[in-house]
Amino acid sequence: MSVASNLAFMLVLLAAGVAGRRVGLLTDRRRDALTDAAFLIALPALVYSSTYAQPLGELLSVRLVAGVVGALAVGIGLSWLVHRRRSDAAVRSVAVVQSYHANLGFLGLPIVATTFGAGAVEAGKASVILGVAALVHVPATIALLSLVNDADADLASEALSLLRNPVLIALGAGLLTAAVGRAPPGPVAAALSAVARLALPVALLGVGASLALDGVSVDYPTVGAVATVKLVAMPLIALGVFSALGGAPSTVRAGIVMFAMPTAVSTFVYATALDGDAGLASVNVFATTLLSVGTLLPVLWWVG
Repeated sequence: MSVASNLAFMLVLLAAGVAGRRVGLLTDRRRDALTDAAFLIALPALVYSSTYAQPLGELLSVRLVAGVVGALAVGIGLSWLVHRRRSDAAVRSVAVVQSYHANLGFLGLPIVATTFGAGAVEAGKASVILGVAALVHVPATIALLSLVNDADADLASEALSLLRNPVLIALGAGLLTAAVGRAPPGPVAAALSAVARLALPVALLGVGASLALDGVSVDYPTVGAVATVKLVAMPLIALGVFSALGGAPSTVRAGIVMFAMPTAVSTFVYATALDGDAGLASVNVFATTLLSVGTLLPVLWWVG
């Protein structure tokens, strides 16, 4: 499919998720079941399928890891500079974390795999970017929300939960398989590929069913600033950092697309638990997800 067709497909599935929630078809329980299916089954299958057949040296490099950490560091710094003067701590904390914390799992990797192909090196590198970013995203977001809002957070428990993350486990298995050069049997590989193809549709329906404003007032200046940093500045930061580090073209392409993703739905959960402005968090997820349909079009055309 063309870039425009892929994005139209994405929009239709998002809209189907939103509509399903509104008519009562996608209840909270069914939405959670879709989310679990994507996170526990389809996304790990995609991560493993996109990495096990790639040369390990092609997937994992110092430049790629440094690029992810560097881009996030610059993004966090820029987000703080943009939002530091907001007087309400609950608003300021949410605006900062939602300006850099991207939906790399449910949207980023599946979109890269759909655009370049699940077996392309870009998809394999996107899986590595997802894994490295998860190790930075979660601690940074929890720490910022806790410090700004003076809220209690169990960072040790969250760190341990990362070790049980099925996506990170699948990434480790894929990299290990790539290192030893022993692919799974043909029927197993075919089954994993079939499951992996469900990652984007299932995730988009779940994300769409999670998008709701429910009468929340909109702080347009703050939402606009968050969307600008997340959807415009972050992919440009990724371009600058990965290019400056001398990343391969496939690394730069994967990095740009991954960092162009909208705000992660999980940031709403963290904001609610750590005294952030839950209403603003909900609006930011909604706005950046819908706006990303338009901003991703030039990004995907430019990279491929």
